[in-house]
Amino acid sequence: MQSLDEARAVCESHLPGLLSKLAESPLADLEKPGNRGLELFRAAGGPALVIPKAYAGLGANALEAVQVTRAIGAAAPSLAVASTMHHFSVATIFTLAESLRSSGVEWALLEGIATQNLLVSSGFAEGNPGQGILSPTVSGTRVDGGIVVNGSKRPCSMSRSMNLLSASIAVPREDGGEETVLMLLPAETPGVSVHPFWKSDVLAGAESDEVRLTDVFVDERLLVPTEIGDRGEIDELQTIGFMWFEMLITSCYLGMASALVEKAFASKRLAPAVVADLGIRIETAAHLLEGIARQLMAKEGDNAALSRAMVARYGAQDAIVDSARRAVEALGGMAYIGSPDVAYLAAACHCVSFHPPSKAATGAALAASFRGDVLRFD
Repeated sequence: MQSLDEARAVCESHLPGLLSKLAESPLADLEKPGNRGLELFRAAGGPALVIPKAYAGLGANALEAVQVTRAIGAAAPSLAVASTMHHFSVATIFTLAESLRSSGVEWALLEGIATQNLLVSSGFAEGNPGQGILSPTVSGTRVDGGIVVNGSKRPCSMSRSMNLLSASIAVPREDGGEETVLMLLPAETPGVSVHPFWKSDVLAGAESDEVRLTDVFVDERLLVPTEIGDRGEIDELQTIGFMWFEMLITSCYLGMASALVEKAFASKRLAPAVVADLGIRIETAAHLLEGIARQLMAKEGDNAALSRAMVARYGAQDAIVDSARRAVEALGGMAYIGSPDVAYLAAACHCVSFHPPSKAATGAALAASFRGDVLRFD
C-alpha cells in the first residue's frame, strides 16, 4: 500500500532501524506484557520524536507524527498506543514551554526527555464510558510548596516503563469549588506504585495497568493550573494537548487497519472494485487525521479547531472500523482461521472507540457546537 509505505519511510527517516527490529519478532510476541517494543523505541530515539529541535529533539511535525504512528501501529499496535501517550504528554509540555505561561523549567525538562530517552506516561485519558477527558481521578490538597496527591490512574499505559508521570489533579478551592491542575512527577517518587489491572490479551503489551498515588508530594514547580472560560471552553494549552491526543491515538488504529487492508491487497483474488473500496475507506481516515495535523502546524488551537478535530477523529474512527471489517471479509474465513494476526488486528481495531471522549459522551456538545456554541467537555 503506497500510503503505508510512505509512512514507513517517514518512520525510518526519524527512527532508523525501529521497524526492521520490530519485524524480527512475531506480532504475538510484541503484544505480550514485557515485550521489547518500548526498549526498541528508546534505542531508536523515539522519546525525542515530537520534541522540537530547539530542545534537542528530533523535531517531527504533527503530520510526520501521524505517519510514524501509523507505521508503528501496523507493526506493533501496543507500542503505538503506549508511545502515543508519551507524545501527547510531551506535546503538552512543549506547548506550555512556548506559551506566556512558561516558567522556563519546561525547556530543561524537554531537553532531559530528549537526551536521556525518558518515557512520559499519561494519566489524563480514562477508559470509563461517559467520563470526560478532563475528569481527574486523583485529588490533591495544597500544602507548603506544592500539593499532596491521592488516588489512582487506571489504565495507565507504560505504567512499568515510565520515567515520568503526567496527570490531572482535582484540587479544592477556597471558595468551595474545585480546580484542575496538571502535574508531572518522577515515577520513583515515594508513594507511587504500580498494580495489575489490564486483563485482556488485546493491547496487553502497552503496560496499561493501575498507577496508585498514596500521599505523593508534588512540588509546585511541577504543577500547571488550567483555565476554563465563562462558557465552559478550555484553554489553549489543553485544547492543543487534546488535539494531539485525538490525532495520534486514532493514528495507532489507522496503522492496525492499514495492516489488514495491506494483507487484503496482497490477495490476487480481489476484484478492482473491492480494492478501490478498501483504499477509499482507509485513505479517508488518513486524510481526516492529516487535517488535524495541519491545524496543529498552523497553530490553530481555539475552540473551533478542537471541534473540527473531534469531528475528524470520529469520522476517522468510523472509517477505520469499517475498513478493518471489510478487509477481514475480503481476506475470507480461511485467512482468519489460518493467521492469528488477522484475528488480533481485527479485535484491536475496535478499541479505537474506547478512547475518550466517546461519541456518546460528546454528542450533545458536538450538536451544540454545530449550532454555534463552544465545544465543552463536562
